[in-house]
Amino acid sequence: MPQRNDYDRVAVVTGSDSGIGRATAVALARAGFDVGVTYREDADGARQTAAEVAEAGRRAEIRRLDLADLPGAADVIDELAGALGGLGVLVNCAGTGISTPVVETSFAQWREVLAVDLDGPFLCAQRAARRMRSSGRGGRIINITSVHEHAPRVGSGAYCAAKGGLGLLTKVMAQELAADGITVNAVAPGEIATPMTGNEDVDPFTVSRPGVPLGRPGDANEVAAVVAMLASPQAGYVTGASWVVDGGMLLMGPQAGSHLENDDWRNG
Repeated sequence: MPQRNDYDRVAVVTGSDSGIGRATAVALARAGFDVGVTYREDADGARQTAAEVAEAGRRAEIRRLDLADLPGAADVIDELAGALGGLGVLVNCAGTGISTPVVETSFAQWREVLAVDLDGPFLCAQRAARRMRSSGRGGRIINITSVHEHAPRVGSGAYCAAKGGLGLLTKVMAQELAADGITVNAVAPGEIATPMTGNEDVDPFTVSRPGVPLGRPGDANEVAAVVAMLASPQAGYVTGASWVVDGGMLLMGPQAGSHLENDDWRNG
């Protein structure tokens, strides 16, 4: 049955104390959403995000969310929805990763990455979907994956497994929730200038990345703009897609990557 886009103008953005999460929370506030902000360790960062949401004229609520503490941590989705009076958009942005070869990855390391990057988004999306379905007004679920949803990276077996799994979970949920007017999409960033990539407070336009066609890392706001588009009523016919935001990195295939030291590849 066709569904209207009259979902609650309330968004929860996990991991919104910095980086892509903060930029997304602010972008959604500017688009007219009240925002639930979550953090794992950086309470001050979460308060800064909430202040920027308030500057945009919207309400913010803050909760601590540790996705290594499952399944109970997902209760935060319901807490924030209750505090803000509904839930129309969930952005699963909280994440972690390690740089360890598969044969050297301990089971504890494997489980932590899978818990934070796959189990947690699953449980949070499940909570959000149940609320959106019960409201009868539809909604948006947006999972922040990675270019490594689509392509492997040496030393990142656990991370790639989690992000690849989240990419396929996105597609299955898109099928299952479509009749409820709930769209489910992924946004897959490449190298973005954030604390997670070691580029905090760096102007990406000053950093050279010869192996990326656009020649630089991305800015968190460039990812947030795509999320805000997918969260909008105008994107109601977009579901089950993975939106790559990587400056063209994945187009390079076996030619290159983000660590080439010169532009010789441009000459064919």
